[in-house]
Amino acid sequence: MSHDSSNDVRARRAVPQPNHRRRSIRLHGYDYSQTGAYFVTICTQNRECLFGEIVDGDMRLNETGRIVADSWEWLAEQYDHVSLDEYVVMPNHAHGIIVITDDCRGGSRTALTRTAPTGKRKPIGRLIGAFKTISTKRVNESRQTAGTQLWQRNYWEHIVRNEPELNRIQEYIHNNPAQWELDSLNVGKGGSRTAPTEIREPITEYGMEVWMV
Repeated sequence: MSHDSSNDVRARRAVPQPNHRRRSIRLHGYDYSQTGAYFVTICTQNRECLFGEIVDGDMRLNETGRIVADSWEWLAEQYDHVSLDEYVVMPNHAHGIIVITDDCRGGSRTALTRTAPTGKRKPIGRLIGAFKTISTKRVNESRQTAGTQLWQRNYWEHIVRNEPELNRIQEYIHNNPAQWELDSLNVGKGGSRTAPTEIREPITEYGMEVWMV
């Protein structure tokens, strides 16, 4: 009996293959290398509190937390097109505003309307990747925990669109330690260990992290 190999090939091609691609939570079609301000939140693996503790509404960084803070500031030292606005390292996450500028290190407020050569700018995703890499390397060297994953795979970001929104986010970040008891990322107070899975634009008030609900 003859065997039609061409039919076998077509049959194999017709079988659906599993999709192993992870779902992106970035805003589809948006150029994350263009100038502007971006509000970023990055969480530790399993929401583990590694960076210190909140005492009387103030964040008291331990050695690991200071390494993370230094690594965050490293971004502006490493890349001419990066300027850092308000940020805070919390017990198990970090909030910060990254500003992509025109290579003049011009600060957040004027950077909202600047332009810059795209060839010289890394997008937000690559900047966060660089921060994760350098902070993880430094923390593991300090703790002698080679190969340990420090951060969750993904991160959350919000594109800052205007000055009033920038001011509200700056205030939210500044007040974050005082709001720790109500923080959705505070696992000890009932917060979830699940990573954010989609973009949710923050409401006009930043007293709660609505994207974690």
